[in-house]
Amino acid sequence: MEKDNVNALENAFKQFDEAARVLNLTPNQVAMIKQPRRVTEVKLPVRMDDGRIELFTAYRVQHSMVRGPAKGGVRFHPSVKVEEVKALAFWMTYKCAVVNIPFGGGKGGIIVDPQKLSVGELERLTRRYAAELEDLFGVDRDVPAPDVNTNAQVMAWIMDTLSMHARGYVPGVVTGKPLDLGGSRGRESATARGMVFCVREACKYLGIDPGKGRVAIQGFGNAGSWAAKLLAEIGFRIVAISDVNGAFVNEVGIDIETAFRYNAEHRGLAGLEDAVKVRRLDDPMQLLELDVDVLVPAALENQITAANAPRVKARVIAECANGPTTYEADGILAKRGVFLIPDILCNAGGVTVSYFEWVQNRQGYYWQEERVLRELERYMVESFDAVLQASVEHKVNMRIAAFIVAIQRVVRAAEMRGLYA
Repeated sequence: MEKDNVNALENAFKQFDEAARVLNLTPNQVAMIKQPRRVTEVKLPVRMDDGRIELFTAYRVQHSMVRGPAKGGVRFHPSVKVEEVKALAFWMTYKCAVVNIPFGGGKGGIIVDPQKLSVGELERLTRRYAAELEDLFGVDRDVPAPDVNTNAQVMAWIMDTLSMHARGYVPGVVTGKPLDLGGSRGRESATARGMVFCVREACKYLGIDPGKGRVAIQGFGNAGSWAAKLLAEIGFRIVAISDVNGAFVNEVGIDIETAFRYNAEHRGLAGLEDAVKVRRLDDPMQLLELDVDVLVPAALENQITAANAPRVKARVIAECANGPTTYEADGILAKRGVFLIPDILCNAGGVTVSYFEWVQNRQGYYWQEERVLRELERYMVESFDAVLQASVEHKVNMRIAAFIVAIQRVVRAAEMRGLYA
């Protein structure tokens, strides 16, 4: 998952270092909060349907636990790399801190193409992963969640495996579960909804009228499809969407309700031209350069680079994906006056509602969706305001401002706890 020779971990560390310089962090402070606390690699033997045993490589990285248990998803993807998992765990630490929820950062991954596995093979692989890493996971230690190619069913298998080992019912050991097993209402749309709250606040600050705003969305998975639906509901015109099957444009506006249903029914946008009025772009990457008010990267890392950043025309970039913009591209966009809402703030709605789920599991008391959405809006708006204030005060872009807010919280917690020797 690298592009144009950009390493995700190097990118993350460059962002951190710039904020650390603004804050004048001491070497001791940096030493306490920058590097991951624990990196675990395991080999998972799994019996396949035909009787043979296949060995899968898997990872779990715990970046920080000074503000609470490690928190972060588990992805199943053939391109998973340990450096990528380290970067994602790093971002989770500061994502949780920027929205001020009591978690640290973690991330996991298995090198596998889940499309090539049967349901039974997928379940056995998932349960083996949970069992092998049982000593890491726990309600107060490390709480995994869904990520790329994992979902509520995968989380249910993890929860069941860890509950069986604990000889009890332990729903809070994982989030993103089905509602019937202690999941939270509002979780499915949470990442996109948090992003929409940030876009709404950014547009207020910049004087952009949503009723006249044009949006392009790269990626139409859970986050991207919900982003399109929710942005359309508050008045934005969605003029371009894309997924692995291609990019589709209609300058007048795409019928998002139909596209949303089509995507769910067909598991992708292939053939969308037959369902709604759109034209296909020759190069899907052209979507990033369309003349729009808001660009939403909701796909993979390193999509906006030094090569294409000069051609980005959007006034606002809302990072619904993790790490879609490289460090070099950040500088180019800032000089051109693009208002970028960084991933550690913009897509933190998912982990915020995961926090709500964890709280509900521990209380044994479950909230109505209205309360979940009300609390999510409060957390996201307060966090956006804190980052914007830091941006103005320190005269830095929103990404560095987000790191400033988050780093200050992590440093304070680390220093108050001190070092156990």
